Amino acid sequence: MTSLPDSARALLESPALAHLVTLDPDGSPQVSIVWVGLDGDEIVAGHLPEHRKVRNIRNDSRVALSIETDKRNAMGLNEYLVIYGTARITEGGAAELLQRLSRTYLGPAVSFPPRDTLPTGYIPYFRVYMVSGVGPWAQR
Repeated sequence: MTSLPDSARALLESPALAHLVTLDPDGSPQVSIVWVGLDGDEIVAGHLPEHRKVRNIRNDSRVALSIETDKRNAMGLNEYLVIYGTARITEGGAAELLQRLSRTYLGPAVSFPPRDTLPTGYIPYFRVYMVSGVGPWAQR
C-alpha cells in the first residue's frame, strides 16, 4: 500500500467527483461517478443498492479512481489525480457514510439520503497502490 500525499488527501476530501473504474466479468471497464472520502489511509464510497460496481469489486478487486481539479499547472494543463489500487466491500453503514459525504458534496445542512428507511448498503474501501496524474501528487 502507498501512502497518500497531503495534496491528494486534500483533493479526496473536497467536493470533486471521482470516476471509479471497475472490471466487468468479461474484463471490460465499467465507470461510475462516485462521492469519495477518507477513512484513515483508505478511500471510501457509499452505495445503497448492490450496484454493478459493488458486484464487480467482489469479482475482481482491481480498481482505478480519477479526479479532475479546477486548477491548472504552469504548462496550462488541468491537474488531475489517478489512483490505482484494490478494493474490498463491507456491508452496512452506507447511509451514514453518505450523510457524512453529503456535507462535503451538497452542503452542511443537507440531509441525504432523504428517506427514513434505507437499506444498509455497501462501503468499498480502496487501498492505494499507485498515485499518478498531473499535480503535486504525481510521482516523478
